[in-house]
Amino acid sequence: MRTLVSAAALAVSLALPVQAQEALSSALQSDWDAHLRPLYEHFHANPELSFMEFETAARLAAELRDAGYEVTENVGRTGIVAVMENGEGPVVLMRADMDGLPVREQTPLEYASTVIAEDRMGNEFPVMHACAHDTHMTALVGAARWMSNNREAWSGTLVLIGQPAEEVGLGAYAMLEEGLYERFPVPDAVISHHTWGYVPAGQIRYAPGFAMANVDTVDLHIRGIGAHGASPHLGRDPVVIGSQIVLALQTLVSRELSPFDTGVVTVGAFNAGTKHNIISDEAHLQITVRSYTDEVRERLLTGIERIARGTAMAAGLPEELMPVMEMDEVYTPALYNDPALSDRAGAVLTRRFGDAVDTASPVTGGEDFSRYGRTEHDVPIFMFWVGGSPQSVWDAAEAAGETPPANHSPFYYPDAQSAVTMAAEGMTLIALDLFENGVPGAAQ
Repeated sequence: MRTLVSAAALAVSLALPVQAQEALSSALQSDWDAHLRPLYEHFHANPELSFMEFETAARLAAELRDAGYEVTENVGRTGIVAVMENGEGPVVLMRADMDGLPVREQTPLEYASTVIAEDRMGNEFPVMHACAHDTHMTALVGAARWMSNNREAWSGTLVLIGQPAEEVGLGAYAMLEEGLYERFPVPDAVISHHTWGYVPAGQIRYAPGFAMANVDTVDLHIRGIGAHGASPHLGRDPVVIGSQIVLALQTLVSRELSPFDTGVVTVGAFNAGTKHNIISDEAHLQITVRSYTDEVRERLLTGIERIARGTAMAAGLPEELMPVMEMDEVYTPALYNDPALSDRAGAVLTRRFGDAVDTASPVTGGEDFSRYGRTEHDVPIFMFWVGGSPQSVWDAAEAAGETPPANHSPFYYPDAQSAVTMAAEGMTLIALDLFENGVPGAAQ
């Protein structure tokens, strides 16, 4: 049962002894040297693609099992769940994602990935941890080991998950569909972090409320009537119709949304035709749509279909040749950091890291961590960003007037020690606070 956190309890939580914080930090730094560094380098050198994280999941499961957790594998295909019950108290869940990206690594690291692997559809790609999920797993292990070795410091139930397929937006959905909140203790709060190459190492950022966007993938198939390029009047040109649709889509954000709402409609690909002098009978638009609220999402998606149909009708196409709009059934919902939990966690992080912690503006990238807070259980969630760009790389890019390589770049690599130990310490401190004082703002 959740309890409302009083102001007095909050004051206690923010007054954690500095000596204890220093001991935690020292322990994690020592664990980095003795255990976490080689684990990180192993994960980095051996990435696996979404839903193909077989060896990665096995290694992460073994690490958590060795740390004393009860581990269940193959939850949501390759996902793992580790549980440690340690007396009465809240249930706190920590999440790390496991998958790499189909990118050929071009970093100077001695342990750079040279992996070539098949994805779940049988296509072969070079693979690297270009989004730093290797640091996420290693930080989870660091936090897990400290919590296990210091059980006298907390009371409650700690749940840890290694989630597959974040990069394709399907992993959290798969784990929830396979009973994450039914087969295992339902969390009172879920926390996570993301190593962020857009911030220099040693910094932490977080965004209360909306932090990341709804992500929808739309395929718009435009039909026409083919003809010879020299006789356009005998056909209905889908390239012209598609071009008009592309231009009209720009009005969805500029003329149909409030200036205070966020929306993005980007046509990433326009595919049509085969030859100079042939009017094709079809065109294909590939569109990404970003939003924060469900209402704006619905307005953008219905607007795309309305504009496509209206343009086709204006071109004189019959009903049977109206555009066909296809969307991924499972989309990535917007990440909403619970405001009360964000304020509390932000205060805990600031207490420890001082001026290195600051709030940030939301971004329109996607993160399926959002799904853990969008169930019937209405669980508050919180994700913070840990700076990943090595200071030397950051400084060199700034001096050259450039942006340093960041997430999803083949040249990106984080300051691993800083990212791992800072994230592990941050998640541990937030968890300790929740175990001590409960979930902020939760009704009985």
